[in-house]
Amino acid sequence: QVQLVESGGGLVQPGGSLRLSCAASGIIFSMYSMGWYRQAPGKERELVASITSAGSTTYADSVKGRFTISRDNAKKLVYLQMNSLKPEDTAVYYCNGRFGGTVGPGYWGQGTQVTVSS
Repeated sequence: QVQLVESGGGLVQPGGSLRLSCAASGIIFSMYSMGWYRQAPGKERELVASITSAGSTTYADSVKGRFTISRDNAKKLVYLQMNSLKPEDTAVYYCNGRFGGTVGPGYWGQGTQVTVSS
């Protein structure tokens, strides 16, 4: 079975930091592109950051310079380091894994809540 499990969410004040983790199982992790998406209430799910099997990264303009995505293939983990958090970052954050070279939806975790509020 394929499973992606997110952790690290919580309540933080504006300007604070969080690090999200996603643990993968049931896949050959190194062959998958990994991504972090988020969805706020009433809004569409959007890509926050992604990292390919080769290590190439992509970020949404709204998080460039504040968020960093990384992966540890040996541990089958992908991270999202979030700094200088803003209230508009509040959302459920989802981990996604997609086999390299495919355009399908891939696999999704259940999400972890991030709330940025004073």
